[in-house]
Amino acid sequence: MTAPYDPSDREKVVAKLPSELRKELKVRAAEVDTDIQDAVTQGVEAWRKSGPVAPVDTAGGTSFATYLPTGLYDKLKDVCKARGISYNQGIAQSIRLWLDEHPSPRPKPQRATGARRIIFGNQKGGVGKTSVSAGVAQALAESGHRTLLIDFDPQGHLTKQLGHPLIAIDEPSLAKHMLGEVKGEDGLEDLLVPIKGGDFEDHLWLLPACKDAFLLDAKLATSRFVRIKETALEKALEPLESEFDFIVVDCPPSLGYSMDTAIYYCRTREGEDAGQSGIVIPVLSEDSSADAYDMLEEQIEDLTEDMDVDIAQLGFVVNMYDSRKGFVATSSLEEWQKIGDPPVLAVVPELKDQREAVRLKAPLLAHAPYCDQSESMRTIARRISG
Repeated sequence: MTAPYDPSDREKVVAKLPSELRKELKVRAAEVDTDIQDAVTQGVEAWRKSGPVAPVDTAGGTSFATYLPTGLYDKLKDVCKARGISYNQGIAQSIRLWLDEHPSPRPKPQRATGARRIIFGNQKGGVGKTSVSAGVAQALAESGHRTLLIDFDPQGHLTKQLGHPLIAIDEPSLAKHMLGEVKGEDGLEDLLVPIKGGDFEDHLWLLPACKDAFLLDAKLATSRFVRIKETALEKALEPLESEFDFIVVDCPPSLGYSMDTAIYYCRTREGEDAGQSGIVIPVLSEDSSADAYDMLEEQIEDLTEDMDVDIAQLGFVVNMYDSRKGFVATSSLEEWQKIGDPPVLAVVPELKDQREAVRLKAPLLAHAPYCDQSESMRTIARRISG
């Protein structure tokens, strides 16, 4: 679980770092399962105790923010003065030292089951499936994973929030590929849009929504193209899987056939370790989210029994949490935490940063990369990718 830092314990520190060092830090922190602020703290502590180290090229540095234990930055500045270097150089050397002392783990063997598949689902609307799936996809891409983010909701909020138009109703789309309605050689790869900005650039792509998905449930019910309805999404996405490490799906607030296809898609495949793929459930700290989860759980159980598959519930994300809402919020959070399995992956605070990003049609981790919400997204990504 993550929550905003207590100002009495930590203080915000801003420095200028070159983009390559910043990216390397984020990737390595994810690889060794460490929060970025903890990695920098460890680096500063080690740097203070070491002798002078080689300078780091900080030319062209851009803003980098993190949190250090209160008073540690003052101690770093004292050492910088004694060594005759700038504060930025002290932070950069500390990070370089931490990176050198924490080498990248050996790469994992190639998966025989294709990309890991993470869906974000909840029958209740308004719980933040779109913002959380987008933020987690950005965090996965930021840590070096080639990531495909799919807007599977015909409302298209994810597509719009990232500043892209919906696919035209008469053009090829994911739904049309699922139903066998695409003519010619058009493939899904032709529909992918690269998402620019932040340290995730060149690692993140979007498959935009199309309003034709409103008809998907009805068409799946009568389609002769798909013999087993639940496999429709998997068959459509299969050609893309070898190109990505993660495929993240923002699901519709539905319990229909389309949601069945998404749940089936994230099942544990033969040869795949448990928990490598599965469903993440965004919720609010209120009773209506609990009622909606009960319905989703029944759907998962029915599909598990009918199709004889295993569906991993990777965890809850308690979104838009604000303890100032009082007993309803705090007691509901406690109830989510008591479930235990699936666990609460993170508590995402209610802050303005996400709303600003949506308003500006910008990715959260590019608009406010060091806000508490962005740190929560990194925590979720680290916990589901470990």
